Amino acid sequence: MERGLSFIVADVGNTSVALGLWNRRRVTHILHCDGGMKEAQQAAARMVCDTGAKAIGYISVVPSADKSWKKFAKANALAFHQATYEDFPYALDYPEPRTIGADRLADAAGALERYGAGVIVMDFGTALTAAVITSDKVWRGGVIAPGFPLMRDYLFERTAKLPRMPLGDGKAPKIGRSTEEAMRFGAIVGYRGMVREIANELKKNFAEDFKLIATGGFAKWALAASGMDFTIDPTLTLYGAGLLCEKHFL
Repeated sequence: MERGLSFIVADVGNTSVALGLWNRRRVTHILHCDGGMKEAQQAAARMVCDTGAKAIGYISVVPSADKSWKKFAKANALAFHQATYEDFPYALDYPEPRTIGADRLADAAGALERYGAGVIVMDFGTALTAAVITSDKVWRGGVIAPGFPLMRDYLFERTAKLPRMPLGDGKAPKIGRSTEEAMRFGAIVGYRGMVREIANELKKNFAEDFKLIATGGFAKWALAASGMDFTIDPTLTLYGAGLLCEKHFL
């Protein structure tokens, strides 16, 4: 494949699929598909038709979806590469690198390219993940914690009387004066407290003043009025996926 030709980047998550067009180290035509794999593949097919993309660079945290996407690529005469730890362009100080989720590697690669080394990147999705890359450009490990949807839904699913709390605008009430307000205060303030404590503990453990980068569907909502010094980058994961996959399509 000639340098400069574009390809689709696909990020298959637990609750949604993100798609974009990678061309000359930029991601455009970004779509988020929440209706399942069929809808996402239909959107990818339209993107191929509209843009002339020749390949798919693919990351996934859903192994059961991988075979279907490979089949989709073959049916549409597209080259296909699924990113793994072997595509990460920096050192991995990690005992079992093959166990690192491709989305976490994409986040780290994208953050290093856009913001430089000495970075903590947090992905606010179904799970909350963090990756630590020290100033010497070495991946040191990370954190996996429940994301806000899991915390919210667990209360609803595991109690008899508590309702499913709507997300709202991300602002906590001064105090809970109803069941829903009490849940909202506990979930929002508690969740932000977890985020703050994770970031502070990592800074202390590595004795570095890391840049804080946030991405994922809940990042803006979770960090609203939090006072934490995060740079929110909504396209980071797709951008990182493009970085991991581009060498295979040159």
